[in-house]
Amino acid sequence: MPGTHTHHRWTSGLLLLLFVGAAFGREIEMEPFTINWRQNRDSLVHLSFLLDAPAGKDGFVRILNGHLAKPDGERFRIWGINFTAASCFPSKEDAPAVAEHLARFGINCVRFHFLDSSWAASLFAQGRDDTRALNPEQLDRLDYFVAELKKQGIYTNLNLNVGRNFRKGDGVKDYEYLGLAKIINYFDEQVQALHKEYANQLLTHYNPYTKSEYRQEPAVAVVELVNENSIVEAWFSDRLLGKNTDKRPGTWTDITAWYANQLTAKYNEWLKGRLSSTELKALRDVAGVGANELVPRLTRNDFAAAPKERFHLEAAFYMELEHDYFQEMYRYLKETLGVRALIVGTSDHNHGKTGYPLLTSTSQMDVVDGHVYWQHPSYLTDPKTGRRTFSIRNTPMVNEPFNSTVVQLSRSAVAGKPYTVSETNHPFPNEYACEGIPTLTAYAAFHDWDGIFFYTFEHKDPTDWKANMPGHFEIRPDPVRMTNLAAGALMFLRGNVRPALTTIPRSYSIEQVREGIRSPYSEGSYFTHGFSPFLPLRHTTRITGFDDESGEYPQVGRDSPVVSDTGELAWYYSEDGKGLVSVETAESQALIGFAKDHKQALRNLSAKVENEFCSIVITSLDAQPISRSERLLLVATARSANTGMIWNEKRTSLSEWGSAPMVIEPVKGTISLRNLESIEHIEAIPLDGSGKAIGSSISVRTVDGDATIEIGQPATVWYLVKIRR
Repeated sequence: MPGTHTHHRWTSGLLLLLFVGAAFGREIEMEPFTINWRQNRDSLVHLSFLLDAPAGKDGFVRILNGHLAKPDGERFRIWGINFTAASCFPSKEDAPAVAEHLARFGINCVRFHFLDSSWAASLFAQGRDDTRALNPEQLDRLDYFVAELKKQGIYTNLNLNVGRNFRKGDGVKDYEYLGLAKIINYFDEQVQALHKEYANQLLTHYNPYTKSEYRQEPAVAVVELVNENSIVEAWFSDRLLGKNTDKRPGTWTDITAWYANQLTAKYNEWLKGRLSSTELKALRDVAGVGANELVPRLTRNDFAAAPKERFHLEAAFYMELEHDYFQEMYRYLKETLGVRALIVGTSDHNHGKTGYPLLTSTSQMDVVDGHVYWQHPSYLTDPKTGRRTFSIRNTPMVNEPFNSTVVQLSRSAVAGKPYTVSETNHPFPNEYACEGIPTLTAYAAFHDWDGIFFYTFEHKDPTDWKANMPGHFEIRPDPVRMTNLAAGALMFLRGNVRPALTTIPRSYSIEQVREGIRSPYSEGSYFTHGFSPFLPLRHTTRITGFDDESGEYPQVGRDSPVVSDTGELAWYYSEDGKGLVSVETAESQALIGFAKDHKQALRNLSAKVENEFCSIVITSLDAQPISRSERLLLVATARSANTGMIWNEKRTSLSEWGSAPMVIEPVKGTISLRNLESIEHIEAIPLDGSGKAIGSSISVRTVDGDATIEIGQPATVWYLVKIRR
């Protein structure tokens, strides 16, 4: 009955206000909003014009002047998304619609992650006691999806080793105790052979829908060797102790005693080939062992007191293992298999510690890569109930510019090499997630990086996709992230933000790199003495080498705002915790953060809003400056949540996850588009989750080239602004 429906809507809205919005001290009701990927063919916002279909039509993506380029030399930027586990294998009925949906939002590359998963659909054949054969049905689904993506102009990034759980028949010692078997690939010959075997099976496979093998497919832009895997990191994280006795221990696990013994033996053989008998005796004396005993490896507790020579020797051993693995796999893919795609080794991903030892090896691959998350959840198990839960800080990044994803990621870029970010996100349910995509997009363009892959579109098969957030990382169902992806595609792929005018070079000696392994956390994330975290917000920076230590770095003031050297980006911060990022270019402008308190007016954009925190992005759809554009995309986002989601008292975890549909806090207030030229008529069309108009256009007031739009009703996150001149 209508009356019952109205009462239910009011009641649920009140509950959402109490449960979801209490910390913000405002009375903006959360309202349902669903991104509908199956019903958006008539969307008024269709960004496929940014893509050059079919992908790879003119040949392979290559490297030119240190950046990704098309065969004709035109700059190629990646605006990508991850597909994880079961989502990599949609049915032939769903694959075309999924590919078209991605193209509509400007996505031009998919990173296939956890193809080798054991906890969901996998490329490995089931019903066997090994992982040495591929599942033909799953492979056929992958082939078809890759072909559909190619038709839309969407490239592929294939990850070779991410989540492989070995089985008895693989011939891998202690296979049940290895989890995802990180680390041992750097020194175990059987695991290395299995990595090559799998690469051969997948990359030489003939895709009947693209009519080429993956190694010769121009729509495959990138192949990644291993995911977030470093033996140096394992060393300083005490995961080389050999104390694990748990079966299926998870991702970040210690190795077993057998592998620890093998590693120690390998280390001692390496020492014999590296040191003279006199030097080896001196090392044994320092280690307190006799002439016929093995030199023990250091644990993290030994780092501080370890003599420099001993510490640096062991660091050199682990770094050499990484170098040799990447070089051998690169040679195998390029020379033996003839892979044409560009190769990534692995990502610089642990910003609580130095990444430079790993980068000495990965920077010798074709493309350098980084990962970062803003406040990744910490997972906990309640000792009383056994229930698995999580914790996040749940604070805005705009208040911590010098610990931001921008600053953390900027340490990894290397001069003369393309740089991509293949995983990043503001994990759900962070209440400030609307800041994540537009802020990183603007600064990635400023730093002249080559691509971003947001993590992750989905984990599940499309038949299981529902209108709520099922986990911390999914982007598909979230109105805030999806519409900011669209605005970001326009800003990034067109190069709206100018690259920095000044590049700060950084070089490191090998001795400095090794010593940095035992640097304290307080020196992060750059672990570079004298390098101010303000610098990456003013200029760009690149590593120029690992053979000599840089001199002094420029000193910059700490005044707010921190303004980029192009003048287009500004980061405002203050002790009262009301940060703001502004983006001001001819084609794209944005106010991100506590816009209500700052009241900043840009050349073509200002806002007077009721929301405590929001992101407002205006960008042209016709590549014209905003002042002369006839079609503009306005994305105005705040919080999103699941229906019925309930925070704990500290707002650091959820006592109730909630269910479908997702709800949004609509941005309410006045948006002013300023200094527009020659306006005859202007209208703002609120859009639903399929990109279609919601009712009638919003009336727009115009005075002397300024247009004022009242937004917030109907509830939405994006608008099409049409201007007749």
